[in-house]
Amino acid sequence: MKVNEGDKKSEHVIEINDLYKSFGATEVLKGFTLNVKHGENVIVLGKSGTGKSVLIKCLVGLIEPDEGEIKLFGDTINGLKNEALDAVRIKTGFLFQSAALYDSMSVRENLKFPLRRSDISDEEKDKKVEAILENVGLTEAIDKMPSELSGGMKKRAGLARTLILEPAIMLYDEPTTGLDPITSKEISLLILEMQKSLGITSIIITHDMACAKLTADRIIILKDGKVFVEGTYEELEKSKDEFVKSFFV
Repeated sequence: MKVNEGDKKSEHVIEINDLYKSFGATEVLKGFTLNVKHGENVIVLGKSGTGKSVLIKCLVGLIEPDEGEIKLFGDTINGLKNEALDAVRIKTGFLFQSAALYDSMSVRENLKFPLRRSDISDEEKDKKVEAILENVGLTEAIDKMPSELSGGMKKRAGLARTLILEPAIMLYDEPTTGLDPITSKEISLLILEMQKSLGITSIIITHDMACAKLTADRIIILKDGKVFVEGTYEELEKSKDEFVKSFFV
């Protein structure tokens, strides 16, 4: 499985220009701008409530920004509805904090669910599910229910269900939250492997600095609704700015 070559028509797979979003009197995003290249992992850091999750929900059309422009694969997605937005979402995977598995379905059924409208045979769907589970190291859990999975296994299953549609972009919302350090490292390494083997472009929201150090090509720090600073992990770790230093203590 690899990204469609047609998705490389622009150097920047994700382009966010001067984005604004308020909820009532509360301004969350205030001129946020970010470009992400094909195959790049970008970590977004910021204090709680600074708009990190709002940002990635805007990227998949779950929240409509007040102002600004979002381009995915060179196409503006602002204002897209129904089928046009669904077409973008198919190429854009979203891993929620909770993994968001259907409790009443087995792992196999959870992974087959996104393929329900596909015209491939049931046998081909099963082969696809098995291959994806092998990629995330979860083959033995194929017929287990979500209640039988550990936190790390649920994250893997959620990631596998997202990857089943072969997205070109992955948006991770706190992928290691609630996991022990060993499992967190396994998930971080898996994110890195997905980038290298599948050429996936990712935005990763996290408070986990070990995850950031392992996975980031670039880190941006969000403050006052916009990018405060950006750089590699090593560059930002050496910063003398007190706000930046607070993330690395």
